[in-house]
Amino acid sequence: MRSRLRRLVLGATALFTAASALPAAAASGQGRAEQHPSRDGLSAVIRHTEYGIPHILAKNYADLGFGTGWAQASDEVCTLADGFVTLRGERSRYFGADAAAGGALSGARTNLASDLYFRGVRETRTVEKLLAKSAPVGPSREVRDMMRGWAAGYNAWLQQKKITDPACAGASWVRPVTELDVAARGLAIASISGEGRFVDTITAAEPPTGAGIAAGTPSSRPAGRTPDAKAVAKAADELWGDPGMGSNAVAFRGDTTANGSGLLLGNPHYPWQGGRRFWQSQQTIPGELNVSGGSLLGTPAISIGFNAHVAWSHTVSTGVPANLHQLTLDPADPTTYLVDGEPERMKKRTVTVAVKDGAPVTRTQWWTRYGPVVTSLNSQVPLPWTSTTAYALHDPNAANLRFADTSLGFGKASNTDDVLSSLARHQGIPWVNTIAADRAGHSLFTQSQVLPRITDELAQRCSTELGRTTYPASGIAILDGSRGDCALGSDPDAVAPGIFGPARMPTLKDAPYVENSNGTAWMTNADRPITGYERVFGTVKTELGLRTRGGIEDVAAMADRGRLTVRDLQRQQFANRVPAGDLTASDVARACAALPGGTATGSDGMAVDVSQACGVLTAWDRTMDTGSRGALLFDRFWRKLERAVPEAELWKVPFSAVDPVRTPNTLNTDAPGFGVALADAVAELRAAGIALDAPLGAHQFVVRGGERLPMPGGSGRLGVWNVLEPQWNAAGGGYTEVPFGSSHLQAVGWDGSRCPVARTLLTYSQSSNPKSPHYADQTRLFSDEKWVTSRFCEKDILSSPKLKVVRVHERR
Repeated sequence: MRSRLRRLVLGATALFTAASALPAAAASGQGRAEQHPSRDGLSAVIRHTEYGIPHILAKNYADLGFGTGWAQASDEVCTLADGFVTLRGERSRYFGADAAAGGALSGARTNLASDLYFRGVRETRTVEKLLAKSAPVGPSREVRDMMRGWAAGYNAWLQQKKITDPACAGASWVRPVTELDVAARGLAIASISGEGRFVDTITAAEPPTGAGIAAGTPSSRPAGRTPDAKAVAKAADELWGDPGMGSNAVAFRGDTTANGSGLLLGNPHYPWQGGRRFWQSQQTIPGELNVSGGSLLGTPAISIGFNAHVAWSHTVSTGVPANLHQLTLDPADPTTYLVDGEPERMKKRTVTVAVKDGAPVTRTQWWTRYGPVVTSLNSQVPLPWTSTTAYALHDPNAANLRFADTSLGFGKASNTDDVLSSLARHQGIPWVNTIAADRAGHSLFTQSQVLPRITDELAQRCSTELGRTTYPASGIAILDGSRGDCALGSDPDAVAPGIFGPARMPTLKDAPYVENSNGTAWMTNADRPITGYERVFGTVKTELGLRTRGGIEDVAAMADRGRLTVRDLQRQQFANRVPAGDLTASDVARACAALPGGTATGSDGMAVDVSQACGVLTAWDRTMDTGSRGALLFDRFWRKLERAVPEAELWKVPFSAVDPVRTPNTLNTDAPGFGVALADAVAELRAAGIALDAPLGAHQFVVRGGERLPMPGGSGRLGVWNVLEPQWNAAGGGYTEVPFGSSHLQAVGWDGSRCPVARTLLTYSQSSNPKSPHYADQTRLFSDEKWVTSRFCEKDILSSPKLKVVRVHERR
């Protein structure tokens, strides 16, 4: 029976012409298949293996989308439905206007702000206009079919299955979706680092005398002072340095590996809850596509993954994906701006949002040729809209529906050159770098992303007074919007005006290793620095973060050692080394031991006996393993030290561009804040009843289904590769939840057979439904630092002891 099942699922023609035989064959295979009768319409075969990982088999792209939508709904229906409420601008209607918006698809703080923005996008038919464009500017026919199929699969699951997840069971807001909803989700993901970060200010911006200004009406808000340039630059740097998204990835060239094939380790850092989770699957159209990996929820294509020939991952880049234009306003009408002396009226978007238990709310947004008017970078840094000046945001990703086509191109790639070709053809990657390796032994890093075409020459020629500080300091350009010659222009190889073409992208091919930990492209390989790119992509010869420094140290040593295998990648992922500890723990312990009387004064002025901490830090193994004693103490100390000691005073040996990986170094234990941080860390742990030498896993954990799971890893600010940014709850016992950290892990190589050698791990597991058997199964693996052996080839899928086969279809 096993061989009969294998024959049926290997061939697409046999599979779909003999579809009625498939469930019967599967059912006879130890009762592990679920039978569904054949119907007309879209359909797919889904084979689930261990940990609920679906292998979706289809005869065309629409059916593949159908199977993907069905399978995603079965695991994440409530999370997905919540996102579609966001995209329809209906959060206030169902959840209340003042409630938190969740942050999955934008930075909006309240449901009302989120609704005003997304309903505005919907009412202006932004997505429909992009769908109507021919590829590559608009989506290809294959991607359109996948989006249409995804919506049909999601809807079919809603029609045929019962929701068991208590988060939305019986909820009226769980509704069928359309291709438009799926496309809108892709657009929101693309623009989440641009317009998505500015939703609050886009929806709240008002002209000086309020809405409805008529020409000739005097403004009641005076010109005011120019915003503080340093504050704006700092806010911009913090805005796009937000730790809400991050990643590590490394690719090794064939001459560093045991068999001459490339190797790739991907370690994206993403939220563990909500709509920015990854979801794992394999997608197969026989003879056309066969790819495995992680998709962002609600998207039809694999976002990061591998096929039989190539593997790739992404890391959040240092590129600044948006810029500002400073507008010169008509003195008689602050909703009219001047370009080359000619007046141009702002476009007024009036949006009405239904509100739960209240009257509808109507607000006005103001849009220009550059984009929406904004009045701040954050709550502390205003960009005032006065009678003479306003600021407009430009985000080229607000018109980017090309991400799915770019990813689909990766899935079809035969080598790293094909990855570059997909990037060049579609130009759809919004805010990440791409790292790849292939079977033939090639490695690739490229910062090929959609950025506003801000050249250094343009910034020098067209920056406003404010922009002359912000651009070199943070990469955010503030251009003179009153001059036509300050338009962004076009590159001849760009698919759209106002963005860089492929030839301008920082790229490194076939280095022994390429590594990125959210640092600039400059130090992708310490021996082959990348230079010559525009400031908007990132900096050159500037201080690296501790995670970048630690990553380069580790992977450079691995490349030098050579004979690498997938097992070496697995060890790197869970080494849990703390570069900050390697640099400083001995100095901290010595300075601690030298404190008079073994005491230090805390921030509250109280003396604290810290003598026990000295020995704990001396004995600490410099890792964030769950059994590591002293790791928690150092973690709490380091966080407080960074707040207590200015960055310029933290190190005795300053940064040197000649030695960027090893500088700065030598902790300044003489800084006044040193003793304060140590005293506060010791006092905090004692007050919480936590021993200074307690094993990390006793106080860094998550609870799933009543089971307490110790969590390995640590904060990126410590330089740890295996990033966790856990939530501190002293009363609850320490770090009691992980909002953000390592997510879809993959270690991929090749061994000469047809099948890639791949180990994967979805740290938070496949389903958010606490009633699902796949709610915490991979989280237990993560706790134990174990991996899932990927089942990519048919023989491996069919040999799974957990194999469950189902044919899913539309009901007509």
